[in-house]
Amino acid sequence: MKITVRQADENDFPAVLSLIKELADFEKSPDKVTNSVELMQREKNYFSCFVAEAQGNGIVGMAICFFAYYTWVGKSLYLEDIYVKESFRRNGVGKALIRRIFDVARAENCKRVRWQVLDWNTDAIGFYRK
Repeated sequence: MKITVRQADENDFPAVLSLIKELADFEKSPDKVTNSVELMQREKNYFSCFVAEAQGNGIVGMAICFFAYYTWVGKSLYLEDIYVKESFRRNGVGKALIRRIFDVARAENCKRVRWQVLDWNTDAIGFYRK
C-alpha cells in the first residue's frame, strides 16, 4: 500500500475533524469534542497537522502537533494526537506519520518530542515502544 504523508491544509480540516471524532469514540469520549472546522480555521496558526493518504482511499490518518517550550530543555515538539483509521492500521501509516513528526522536530532543532498515551491503549503503547 502506497502511503503519502503531507502537511494538511484548510481543505483537509473536515477529514481531520472526522478523524478527531473517530479518536474520541475510540477513547470513549465522543461528547468531549467541541472542535469544529471553523475553529480549526481560526486557530490554524497554533498547530501543525499532517495527514496520511493511502492511494485510492484518501486521508486515512493524521498527526497533530505544536511547538512547546520546556524550561529544562528548551524548544520541543508536542504530539497532541496521532490517529489511523482502524482498517488501515498495521500497514505502516502510523510509522510514516511518526517519522514525519520526528523529521519536523529535527529540522526545527527541537530538543525533545513529547506525547502521552492512555494506559489502557496497549496497541498504541506497543507501537510507541517499537
